[in-house]
Amino acid sequence: MTTRILAVCAGNICRSPAAAAAIVAAAADAGIDVVVDSAGTGSWSVGNPPHPQAVAAGKRAGLTLEGRARRINSLDFERYDVIAVMDRANLRDVLALAPDLEHRAKVRLFRTFDPDTDSDEVPDPYGGPDEGYDATITQVKAAAAGLIASMRSGGVE
Repeated sequence: MTTRILAVCAGNICRSPAAAAAIVAAAADAGIDVVVDSAGTGSWSVGNPPHPQAVAAGKRAGLTLEGRARRINSLDFERYDVIAVMDRANLRDVLALAPDLEHRAKVRLFRTFDPDTDSDEVPDPYGGPDEGYDATITQVKAAAAGLIASMRSGGVE
């Protein structure tokens, strides 16, 4: 069975494309079949590629960030099994779009899949130094590994 995962941040040019790339890589390493996309809660970056600093940080870590920014919509709750959001503001915005409790149950803070952190958010590196983007990549790779491990153990459908 293929699990469909949507990674969501604010603008869909930094964290969520990085998370999507990390999930794809972790799933490939584990031999798990996934379909992954990313989206944003805001519309200001729609149509733009991933941010150059995010792309460079991903490349340094062996990830390829791809796609064009788009905004999450109500149909995504039907298309995806897991909707992984990067922070509490994204969580609030995405839950507000969910049509019912069943669909709300698909939404998770992405970093909660990382068993080795006390934080449940991936901070937004936008506008900051390269080190912030590198930290984002480290965080999403750890969360992606945890998500895939959870899938393997039956914790995520």
